Amino acid sequence: MKTLVVVNPNSQGGKTGAQASELLEVIRRYVGDVDRADTEGPRHAVEIAEKASRDGRDIIIAVGGDGTVHEIANGLMRARAAGVKPCRLGIVGQGTGGDFRKTLGLEHRLDRYCQAISGGRTRTIDMARFTFCNNDGKDDEAYFINILSMGMGGLVDRYVADARGELGGTLAYLTASVRALVESEVGIVDCVLYRDGQRIEEEIHTRMLAVCNGRFFGSGMQIAPMAEPDDGVLEIVSLGAAPKLKFALASMRVYNGSHIGQAEVQTQRCNRIDITLRNDSIRDRFLLDVDGEPLGMLPVSIELIPKALEVYVPEKN
Repeated sequence: MKTLVVVNPNSQGGKTGAQASELLEVIRRYVGDVDRADTEGPRHAVEIAEKASRDGRDIIIAVGGDGTVHEIANGLMRARAAGVKPCRLGIVGQGTGGDFRKTLGLEHRLDRYCQAISGGRTRTIDMARFTFCNNDGKDDEAYFINILSMGMGGLVDRYVADARGELGGTLAYLTASVRALVESEVGIVDCVLYRDGQRIEEEIHTRMLAVCNGRFFGSGMQIAPMAEPDDGVLEIVSLGAAPKLKFALASMRVYNGSHIGQAEVQTQRCNRIDITLRNDSIRDRFLLDVDGEPLGMLPVSIELIPKALEVYVPEKN
């Protein structure tokens, strides 16, 4: 069957929808004739991707931001869990952050995205399945392809979502980060980590904790420079519990990854982690940020699924 291109017309404040015909024309030049499906609301891309795999398509191309990639990856993983071979995933970044494509080495140019897909080179990446409390207060399950963070990152994500369409890219994240810092609280989180048959218990005091399959989040912050999406482990990074001003100054190091090794920063590696929040009074401010989406709150249990999906990458990757 033809390759399916999934377009999120609302990404980039609606610019993607307005330019979709031109984008499709370029994509066709590189990969041949394709079918098109537009998302019509939140989580719609999950359904589209799962159906594409069940229909026997080989390739699905995400045209949108990190949220679109996240939803399509969830649909592909649902198909995989049902015993269906998932489509190979191509990415044409059109969103606010573009964080996961940075880990894959995809340059933010339409021709480069298309060349990666037409070149045929793939990387079989890990995924992570997690159970959590969703925004309706119900137990839920989903997957993430890049990074799940909690604490201040979740607040940032909520405020970026509120400002979507009003501010662009880096400015949206910067404005949301300042607001989230003012309202953030130090969470006391109990973590149980598992790796290679070992069980480790940790009590961590932090404003933000990130569980990383990829390296970047928050529109270019290199939270886990050591992360590789196909190495069979999750990188755990806590940014610590410093007072707000000191935390803000120290957090600037996250943009180039030099925060790793600093006194306040803790790191661990695991295949699975269970996380609960001890100070329940801040539960509504210690929120989850899942691949850039505000999906819910603690508690959360996360398990790595190695070698789960094939993603197109550039030849040099």
